[in-house]
Amino acid sequence: MTEQKSISANAVGLIDFDVLPAGTETTVIPIAASDGVVSRGFLYACGGERTVVVVSHPRGDMSRHYAAPAILEAGYAFYAHQTRSLNNDVDCEHERVLLDLAAGLIQLKNERGFENIVLLGNSGGGSLLAFYQQQATTAPPGRLRDTAAGEPLDLNAVEMPSADGIVLLAAHPGQGAFMLTGIDPSVIDENDPLAVDPELDMYNPANGFREPPEPSKYSMEFLERYRAAQRDRVARLDARARALIADQQRYRQQMQAPGFADLPLEERTYITRRAVVGNYMTVHRTEADPAFLDLDLHAWKSTRTPGSILGPRPDQVNYAPGGFGRLVTPRAWLSTWSGLSTRATLIESLKSIHEPLLLISLTSDSLGFPDTSQAQFDASPAEDKTMQFFEAAHFATPLPARQKALQSVVEWLAPHFPAARNH
Repeated sequence: MTEQKSISANAVGLIDFDVLPAGTETTVIPIAASDGVVSRGFLYACGGERTVVVVSHPRGDMSRHYAAPAILEAGYAFYAHQTRSLNNDVDCEHERVLLDLAAGLIQLKNERGFENIVLLGNSGGGSLLAFYQQQATTAPPGRLRDTAAGEPLDLNAVEMPSADGIVLLAAHPGQGAFMLTGIDPSVIDENDPLAVDPELDMYNPANGFREPPEPSKYSMEFLERYRAAQRDRVARLDARARALIADQQRYRQQMQAPGFADLPLEERTYITRRAVVGNYMTVHRTEADPAFLDLDLHAWKSTRTPGSILGPRPDQVNYAPGGFGRLVTPRAWLSTWSGLSTRATLIESLKSIHEPLLLISLTSDSLGFPDTSQAQFDASPAEDKTMQFFEAAHFATPLPARQKALQSVVEWLAPHFPAARNH
C-alpha cells in the first residue's frame, strides 16, 4: 500500500479534487466474480474505518471520484469498483455487472471486515447500485434467473451482501430510461444516420425548434406523438436485438446437437461461424430529448439552461459520431439501453429498497431532473429517507455547490453509520 497524495481529473469529466487526507492509503484489489471474470476495486482508507462508502458505474471510472476526500475526512473508507465494462459498455449487461459488485462487497464485508456498507450512486451508478441492492435484498429464490436477453444467469446462486444504506447523488433514471426519452424517433432508416421524418424531428423549426442558446418550445400535440414514436423505435430495436440473439442461439444449439462432429467440414464451418459471430447494432441519433431545449418541460425547481451534458448544441451532437448507446451488442442493448427491456431502472429498483436513503438532486442537471428525482424519492418505501436540492449541474459544478452537497452527505452519514474508531 502506498500513500495517496492527490488525484487529478477523473474519467467521467469531473474537475480535479482536493488532496486526500494525510495518511490515506490506496489498495488495489483484484476481484474475481462468480463467473470467473476479473475486475478490480480501489480502497482508500486512513485506518480504523468501520463503514465503507462504495461507488461504481457501468462503464465510468469512479476511482478518482470527487466525493473521496470529504468521505475520508469524515472517518469513512471509500471504495470504487471498476466493473468488467470499464470505459466500454458496448457489451455491458447489467445482470453480469452485478456479479462484479457482489464479489467486491464480499471482499469488503468478509475479508476487510467493514461493519457497514453504504452505496453512493452517482449519475449512471445510481441505477446500477440500486439494481444491485434490489436483487441483494431479495431472498432466493426470488432473484433474477436470466439476463434481459433471456439467457441463463441465476442470481439466486450468488452470494450478494446487501448494503446498509444508499446515497443517490445526481442519479439519472437509468441508461435505458434515459434512452427512452433521448432517442430520436424521426429516424426512418436504421442504416442511414441522415434519414429524417420531418414531422417527428424535434430539430425542425416547424415543430418548435429554435437555435440554441434560444430555448425551443414544443406543443403538447407534438410531444405526445414524439414520445409514442420514441417507444415505437425502441420496440423495433428490441425486436431486432432479440432476432439476432435467437439466430445465433439456433446455430449454437446445432453445434451442441448429436452428430455435429460427423457433418462435413464445410457445413460445420458454416454453422460455427454463425454461432460465434459478433453482431453489433449501430443506433443512430440518441441525443434528442425535447427537454434539453424546452425549459418548460421538467420545469419544477429546475435552474438549467438549454443543452445536455454532452454540450450546448444537442442538435449537432445528435448527428455526431459520439453519444450514448451508439454501438452495442444486442444483449447490451436489451440489458442496458432499452427503456422497454432493461431491469436497471432507478425508480423501479427503489420501490423494493427499505434501507435508509439520501437523495440529492442537482437543479441545473440536464440528465436527472428535479421532478424525476422527486418521483423516485416518493416511490421509495424507506421509513428513513431524506431529499435535498442543490443548484448545480450534473457533475456537481460549480465547486461551492459541490462542497455543500458533499457536506450534506457527510452530515447524513454521521448519525446513521459509525466512523473510524480513532476519528
